[in-house]
Amino acid sequence: MSPVLLDLFIRSIGETLVMTLASGLISLVIGLPLGLVLTTTGSGGIFEAPWISRVLGAVINGFRSVPFIILLVALIPVTRLIVGTSIGTAASIVPLSIAAIPYYARMAEVSLREVDRDLVEAVRAMGASRRTIITDVLVPEALPGLVSGFTLTLVTLVGASAMAGAVGAGGLGDLAIRYGYQRFETGVMLAVVAVLIALVCGLQWLGDRLAQRVDHR
Repeated sequence: MSPVLLDLFIRSIGETLVMTLASGLISLVIGLPLGLVLTTTGSGGIFEAPWISRVLGAVINGFRSVPFIILLVALIPVTRLIVGTSIGTAASIVPLSIAAIPYYARMAEVSLREVDRDLVEAVRAMGASRRTIITDVLVPEALPGLVSGFTLTLVTLVGASAMAGAVGAGGLGDLAIRYGYQRFETGVMLAVVAVLIALVCGLQWLGDRLAQRVDHR
């Protein structure tokens, strides 16, 4: 691999990390509250309002049902409105985040629903406020699952960021297409695959270790 190509390769790794971590953080900040709303407004929830849960669930399912490559193209006008361009690393964060938010919201909902309802009812009977139940019971008890779900979201975003390279998003996907595929550089393609595998394995390992550390059961 030539020095120029090596420099491009290193820069592409950085772009992929930026896309993955930035969109992952956005999915956590927005997706977790959505997961809480789905859980607490559902049947038997502390803010029981089934119609809110159903409407929000339908919207989330709608976004989740759209293949990412289609969502990527469909959101080009929105991306241009927010970022000012539809090409590049910054632009790719918009569709990646919009795809990851509903995904993590459902992951969070599953983890939150696994919290023992008897525990919630016992704390509620002791006079705890709904806010206290969320901050001191639901989230802490579901934390290992929330961490595992976030890890899976990041792993999914690594693959999605590579797919975004097909429309000029930058990163390893763009490098693989422009050099590995279009210029028949087999070495570049193999190197990209190896790095993507290493990223996924590294993220999964870190996520598993963190989930174990926060699991106090």
